[in-house]
Amino acid sequence: MIKVREKAFKHYFYFMEQRMNIFWARYNNEEYPWTDDPILLRHKFTNVYRSCDRASQYLIQKVIYGQNAKNFSEEDTLLRILLFKIFNKIDTWEYLESNLGEISLKNFDVDCMSRLLSNRITYRPIFSAAYLMTGSHNDYTQYPSKHERWLQMVNRKFIKEKLFSKIIKSKSLEEIFIILLSCPFIGNFLAYQYVIDFNYSEIINFDENSFVKAGIGAIRGLRKCFEDSGGSSDEDLIRYTHNNIEKYRVLYDYSDFKNLFGREPTLIDLQNCFCETDKYLRVKMPELRVDNIRIKQIYRQNNDNINYFFPPKWGINNKIKNKCV
Repeated sequence: MIKVREKAFKHYFYFMEQRMNIFWARYNNEEYPWTDDPILLRHKFTNVYRSCDRASQYLIQKVIYGQNAKNFSEEDTLLRILLFKIFNKIDTWEYLESNLGEISLKNFDVDCMSRLLSNRITYRPIFSAAYLMTGSHNDYTQYPSKHERWLQMVNRKFIKEKLFSKIIKSKSLEEIFIILLSCPFIGNFLAYQYVIDFNYSEIINFDENSFVKAGIGAIRGLRKCFEDSGGSSDEDLIRYTHNNIEKYRVLYDYSDFKNLFGREPTLIDLQNCFCETDKYLRVKMPELRVDNIRIKQIYRQNNDNINYFFPPKWGINNKIKNKCV
């Protein structure tokens, strides 16, 4: 039988409501600070909805649904998504496109890209710190740099072995996840993240609630929020939370949660929030230590505006005001 750890699980719903309130305060151009919670003020936490984060918004707006999106083939679009997410850094993507033009299969040149990135990395990081990117594999040890190994892998697996074509023909998110796991450097966490990113496009169109995979951070959060899993998997615990979300909102008095233009959090968002709750509880409930990791990232206010835009198939873009932050 699943048994929640009440105090910690209540903080999970507290975090979701408070972090969403911060989102709406910024959206409505309210004055800073947007919360009186000292932990949320001091430390950096991602949005409740993954699609609202700055890198995801750039991916959706510029990489997938940019003004020339209709000029790209389905495989072009998947390549663009994958390349952006490998580095997950907006200025790296813009640097590549400023030198190569809009990226597609036609101008995907591993040697040229590798030279450009080798030059770039001498004075600026090219990978985001958001994901722990690996780059070791026996078949790629002849390539000296991590970015070259990743680019060679994309060329070999996704283009020459036609994995993009297999992804386009897939029947579920889980099937795409399994395809991605067959690639060097891509483990469970990255495979699931890439699956969701592909699914933002019109090419892949499956329900986000049809598949979930818990990442390491989310697993830590689950360990803190659930006293007994009752034999359930980490993924089942995320589904349990999703299936009982209204029950716990009422129980813990967080029924005022203001969702995203009528869209409720999906499994990827709940998975993310377990990771963020783990970080929050490192400060709020340090006695629940499941490792020796401290919360490190300090919040720094970013005043660059975001005009929010979401995958059109979600049907929420007509509800957005054009004054978003």
